[in-house]
Amino acid sequence: MVEQYDIIVAGAGMSGSLAAGMASKAGSNVLLLDRNKEQEVGKKTNWGWVCGDAVANDHLKFIHAEAGLSFSAPELEQYVDGVYAISPDLESKYLFEGEGYVLDRPAFEHKLLEFAKNSGAHYVPEFEVEGPIMENGFVVGVFGKDAKKQHKELRAKLVIDSLGIATQIRRKLPENPYVDRDVDVDDIEATGRYIYEFDLDHEDPMYFDTKNALIHLNQQIAPGGYGWVFPKKGLKVNIGIGVQKRSLEIRNKKLGKGDTLHSLMDEYVRMNPVIKNPRLFNANNNGKGYWSVAVRHQMESLVFNGYMGAGDSMAMPNPISAGGIGPSLVAGILAGKNAALAVQNRDVSVAALWKYNLDFNEKYGKKTAGLEAFRVYLQSLNNDLLNYGMKTFMSADEAEQISYGLIPELHLAAKFRLVLRGAKNINAFKNLLYVVKKMKLLNEIYRDYPKSPESFPQWRASVRRELEDVKARFKPNPV
Repeated sequence: MVEQYDIIVAGAGMSGSLAAGMASKAGSNVLLLDRNKEQEVGKKTNWGWVCGDAVANDHLKFIHAEAGLSFSAPELEQYVDGVYAISPDLESKYLFEGEGYVLDRPAFEHKLLEFAKNSGAHYVPEFEVEGPIMENGFVVGVFGKDAKKQHKELRAKLVIDSLGIATQIRRKLPENPYVDRDVDVDDIEATGRYIYEFDLDHEDPMYFDTKNALIHLNQQIAPGGYGWVFPKKGLKVNIGIGVQKRSLEIRNKKLGKGDTLHSLMDEYVRMNPVIKNPRLFNANNNGKGYWSVAVRHQMESLVFNGYMGAGDSMAMPNPISAGGIGPSLVAGILAGKNAALAVQNRDVSVAALWKYNLDFNEKYGKKTAGLEAFRVYLQSLNNDLLNYGMKTFMSADEAEQISYGLIPELHLAAKFRLVLRGAKNINAFKNLLYVVKKMKLLNEIYRDYPKSPESFPQWRASVRRELEDVKARFKPNPV
């Protein structure tokens, strides 16, 4: 007997549970698979739910409007007024994102799973998805191992891939002109974080702030990435770093060091003068962990014949902040709605699923290629240039605009007089103008996202050409 469903959702994380719930509410017969036990739903790895766990309030409002889901304690653990980016010398501080919450991640994941189940989705835990079933150029199901480690094939009219960055569905798709199967290693950050209880040595809002989430830009400590200090309830903190592999290798070679992600995480905690006597808060075995995050624009197409992707499986995290919760929530809602519509219309071809591309592009995706260009530029700056640039090149309003994917109108004449103080700063300023121009161009390209698959190849080539120009100009240079 072969089990047959309308839709299979692989992965019961942020995007998967929402997609399953939305499709089920719309009348589809949905199977939701997850490799974890139910009490550990959404767990990324044996280490736990490895993440900064911050989400903007706007994304929660979107979920409430679309799905009727409201969140409160315990899943919303700590309210924050905003997320601030801080220069290496701690002299510049810019608002990066607005109000939001630091989550109790296991509780939040359980809330999403209950939404899926209550909406009618069939939930099967402890199922390891190993790849797609292909027939006549369409994804028609998945295969893998059940809780007893027995091989099993499950079929559906449509599969939604929410397995995360290491997904075995996307990576085993046939070669196709729509969905990338791999992510370049330079577009991945290795991340690690601790959840600590601690004693407060003294108050210093540049190192720990109960009302705000902090991001430290520091190429010595987090080459190619950044460190974060996100407050949790009471004197608890989610603290970690992300690094780019190539930037770390360059930094180690220039400094004659052999640091790893783990050693830099520990150094980052030690250098924080506010955190005294840190003690691992290991509820749900979630106190310490490592994972990889894509920091590129999302896959240019999120659909293939019989296939949709959502969340980290489609490289959806913000390319600058690596924040993936918000786009995953948005994608889950949109994927579930579009999947149910396609099944009802009895057409799951690329063309029939294309509206999902358009919806996600409009709601979130249209800004990410520009943000990737700015991320590549940032990775080319050492600490001295970061310090100078954050003081001189941009106002707080301009920096906030860029963080939201908007393009600031730099007051060029006034700023250019400032950079005349040093030749190296003239070059750095010219580079900033260059990348802002590229961001504008990429945003314009994404505003003209193709309305159908026919014009997609030419459009995608233009995106890649512009990003290749940026990457050719800006090479990682952390020291």
